[in-house]
Amino acid sequence: MTGAAAPGSQAASSANTPATPTQSASAFTSPAPRLSPATAVAIIVGIVIGAGIFKTPSMVAGAMGDVGWIYAAWVAGALISIAGALCYAELSSRHAHAGGDYHFLELAYGKHLAFLYAWAKAMVINTGSIALLAFVFGDYMSQAIPLGAYSTAIWALGIVLVLTVVNWVGLEASGRVQSALTIFEVLGLLAVVVAGFSISPVAEATPSWFSSTPPLGLAGLALVFVLLTFGGWNESAYISAEVKGGTRSMVKVILLSLAIISVVYVLVNAALLHGLGLKGLADSKAAAADVMGAAFGPWGKQALSLFVALAALTSINATMIVGARSNFALAQSWKPLGFMAKWSFSAGTPVAALLVQSVIALALVVLGLLQHDGFEAMVEFTAPVFWSFLLLVGLSVFKLRSSTTTPNQAVFKMPLYPLTPILFCLACAYLAYSSLVYAASKQAVHVSLGVMAVGALALLLLHFKERKPN
Repeated sequence: MTGAAAPGSQAASSANTPATPTQSASAFTSPAPRLSPATAVAIIVGIVIGAGIFKTPSMVAGAMGDVGWIYAAWVAGALISIAGALCYAELSSRHAHAGGDYHFLELAYGKHLAFLYAWAKAMVINTGSIALLAFVFGDYMSQAIPLGAYSTAIWALGIVLVLTVVNWVGLEASGRVQSALTIFEVLGLLAVVVAGFSISPVAEATPSWFSSTPPLGLAGLALVFVLLTFGGWNESAYISAEVKGGTRSMVKVILLSLAIISVVYVLVNAALLHGLGLKGLADSKAAAADVMGAAFGPWGKQALSLFVALAALTSINATMIVGARSNFALAQSWKPLGFMAKWSFSAGTPVAALLVQSVIALALVVLGLLQHDGFEAMVEFTAPVFWSFLLLVGLSVFKLRSSTTTPNQAVFKMPLYPLTPILFCLACAYLAYSSLVYAASKQAVHVSLGVMAVGALALLLLHFKERKPN
């Protein structure tokens, strides 16, 4: 077994061992299963359903130009995401750990390659998402309650600080907040569905389904939009060691989460197509706002602004929960980062790892204030790194499938193996290629290379510190 002697393997096994009364809260180094399946579903749904679903339906409609192919794109996105979720469900059942896919990479390829992934997530991918979503939240809140010239930035900084405190208080508090936010978020999308179906359909000559075939390039672009809108379900692995009920519960959590997301996404698209028509949806810059306005008047559009802000808020909180666990797992593998490797038993969260994440996110908010476009580009152009590592996670299924497991541990084996992981790997490879081509078209490949180059320097520095005698 490749990961039998991996640095994180001891933590992985201890994650399945209950804490003894003699362990102090400050010395606690592993998570305990204290997260309810319902809260776990709320976290995953909250990460995935973000502001993207309010924008991408128009993009997909414009690229496809056919109602049948629009639905096909969303169903294909759901199936590919479910294939990936099944891969993660099997990996999580074998190697449940707070490190999530970082831990899978560490077991399969060693801690050096896994470090580069954790570096990218800690410095740009997770923290950048938190900061960008904070700006989205700030933009919409500033429309309702302006706070002066720097209103958006003030709201963005404030919400990062508030949610950091909520997560610092403990997993129960952040979980309750997450559950409430996710419920309101889903209700907001269902309001869009009701609005779309309550107005009279647009009188237009809509061709029959699959009457035309979109160009391959545009179809691929539409699939990229769809898969990005489904993105985030992979973060479920970070809470795999904390869900009550163990393996069986985690598999159900992942599949139920994606089922909810898929149904909501298809319903939203159906409602927008009904209310706006194919051409109207393709041409709309704010499709959801248009149907809400048509159904409920001006206050409907105002309500949608609140829904978008809630979607951003939900994703920020969920990303904070899982991102802190990535930092915690990284610290367990590298002694110089040991200050982040302590798990607070009373709070049920890695407090130091959470604070480091929030400091970086706040710094990126400030950077976004100074150079908003450059900041967005930095996050956007690191997509090739993310999808390349996700491809490696998919390939690790083949490498780790024969590995040993914890005694008496129930192992989930995905259906249709090896077709399921092959489908997921092909999708990741395509998205890595597409995002690389996009970055190259914007002459921004250096952004991904720069992030990884700095990560390589940090890796060398950690090596030097580990080898240096005390």
